[in-house]
Amino acid sequence: MLAFSMQVSAQIGGNHTYDFLNLVHSARAASFGGDVIAIDDNDYNLTYHNPALLNPEMNHSLVLNYVNYFTDINYGYASYATEINNKGIFSGGINYINYGNFTAADEKGIITGEFKAAEYAINLMYSRAIDSTIRLGVNAKPVISTLEKYTSLGIAFDIGAVYHKPGNLFSAALVLKNIGMQLKGYTSERESLPFNIQLGISQKLKHAPLLFTVTFDHLENWSLSYDKPEEESALDPLSGTEAEESNLDKIADEFMRHVILGVELNPLENFYLRAGYNYRRRQEMLIESKTSTIGFSWGFGVKISKFHLSYGRSTYHLAGATDHFSISTNLDSFKKNL
Repeated sequence: MLAFSMQVSAQIGGNHTYDFLNLVHSARAASFGGDVIAIDDNDYNLTYHNPALLNPEMNHSLVLNYVNYFTDINYGYASYATEINNKGIFSGGINYINYGNFTAADEKGIITGEFKAAEYAINLMYSRAIDSTIRLGVNAKPVISTLEKYTSLGIAFDIGAVYHKPGNLFSAALVLKNIGMQLKGYTSERESLPFNIQLGISQKLKHAPLLFTVTFDHLENWSLSYDKPEEESALDPLSGTEAEESNLDKIADEFMRHVILGVELNPLENFYLRAGYNYRRRQEMLIESKTSTIGFSWGFGVKISKFHLSYGRSTYHLAGATDHFSISTNLDSFKKNL
């Protein structure tokens, strides 16, 4: 962890390879504003964000996710879990991103054809309980990336821990994400992976159908802010001089850039309403003249027969938002009716 902290910088976007590993697939997680690592309620979809959430209750669970991203980009995730000889619970899956078709041209601008770009990661997950309250998990992710004629191979690991006392409505979790390296670069140079340390908590209310979740993102790097080149400094209306942001405002801004907030309402049995707020996303993507709902997200979930269906929508920019679709089931539920 100390070695990784030496390599971080203030502006995290675009500094690493395989950033697709940080994309949110689950519609439920997207509704909460981003990564959710501390909700321990047997939602198999959330194990992608924290492998420690994988537990024996998810034996024979299956999830399929699809995300309609911007332009013709789309990505998804599929996974299946099984318990083997009481040695713990295992999970295997794959996530991908397809960047669509591109026009190929030479240095003179003459079109020579088309090419495609895509990236894939295998997810090999294992989790085991340490005692009745603490569970640990690891996710090994071999990666292959193909961008036109350039190919790269890599390996990443997620290590997670979750605390949840049976009968308690509170959970806490810690995850170290994307520990690893690029085994084969696109060129002779190798790039770093998007390492991330996350801390999360969730709390259900005892006498109300509400769930609250807070995720603290990128704890390995305090400074996530940066100066936008196009921004003009605000002027003090009294003195006419350039107004300076106070130290307290700067600290509060830096702190909130690490925070992702989410809430879930369960007004009816098997029906859920969700909403989230990602402060850093809003600060990085909003346009001052029209802030709109950038950084906010919402969604819903419903259980129909043996299937859990979810939809989530996240607003990134005035240019558009992402649509997330999830379906999950447990194959054992079909056997019970035979």
